[in-house]
Amino acid sequence: MADVTERTLALLSTLQTGRPFSGEELTRRLGVSPRTLRRDVDRLRGYGYPVETQPGPGGHYRLAAGRTMPPLVLDDDEAVATLLALASLAAMEPPAGAEPSAERTVDDAATRAYGKLDQFLPARLRPRMAAIRSSLETSPQRAPSVTAGLLGIAAEAIANSETLSFTYTDARGERSARRVEPHRQIHHLLRWYLLAWDLGRSDWRVFRLDRVTGLMRTGDRFEPRPLPAGSAAEYLRQGLDKGRQRVDVVIDAPATDVADALRYQDAEIHSVTGSSTAVSLALDSWQWLLLHLAFLDADFRLSAGPQFMESCRVFAERLAAATGDGE
Repeated sequence: MADVTERTLALLSTLQTGRPFSGEELTRRLGVSPRTLRRDVDRLRGYGYPVETQPGPGGHYRLAAGRTMPPLVLDDDEAVATLLALASLAAMEPPAGAEPSAERTVDDAATRAYGKLDQFLPARLRPRMAAIRSSLETSPQRAPSVTAGLLGIAAEAIANSETLSFTYTDARGERSARRVEPHRQIHHLLRWYLLAWDLGRSDWRVFRLDRVTGLMRTGDRFEPRPLPAGSAAEYLRQGLDKGRQRVDVVIDAPATDVADALRYQDAEIHSVTGSSTAVSLALDSWQWLLLHLAFLDADFRLSAGPQFMESCRVFAERLAAATGDGE
């Protein structure tokens, strides 16, 4: 068994039976030398698994009892990524004026998990995790909260092709009872969405999960339908962009600068050269784009519909007149 990971997992699986094993028995079961066995046992201990050794005649290896959950077998980069992901989720806060949720939200759960992660990590990684935690601050991100329970119910229904029922409050504040065939959950621009076939309306719908209450699995199964787009995220974006103006811009600025200026906008950004960037996006208003282009302080070229271009030309004439260049 030349693969170290496979070999170590086989050793762990054997020891998790709870009974003691002699070194000779383990080397025979795993097909390794006594030296390799000792190294693999040391590797398990490094991951935090309490492997006890009894030397001498009648000696044995045994996995100590009393651990309710074994340490997570993560490498250094995976552990850091997990901690940072929890920190990002924990930074979510409800919008100003929003009523606090009576249930525990995903950001609450992330906050609790953020403080507990160390005890489930290998001992060698705990000092680094403690250092990252003490050195890290995350600024609040205002976004509607959803509960972990709600996401879990929707996920189980999707996995089992089971219909859901719930009450939905739309953007105008109107409430309606819905029964749907759920397809995917989507996280997009700090919002959680559910893509589903609405049985009452016989059409695909996207629901904001923070506006869903009384979510229940019905027990009724359905045959999944073909998705009306390449992906759930693509379908969501098509819906969000409906009624907006499509605009293409080439900006004489690096892609990193452009991405930073448009960080809160769902934009497609591609580097043309090291100092030129192409952007495609859908907008509610031309004013929004001009404001952000002004902050970039770079030359640019626009391509959009006639109404959008005319609005920009009128504004350019006003600027020229205001600075005296139009005289």
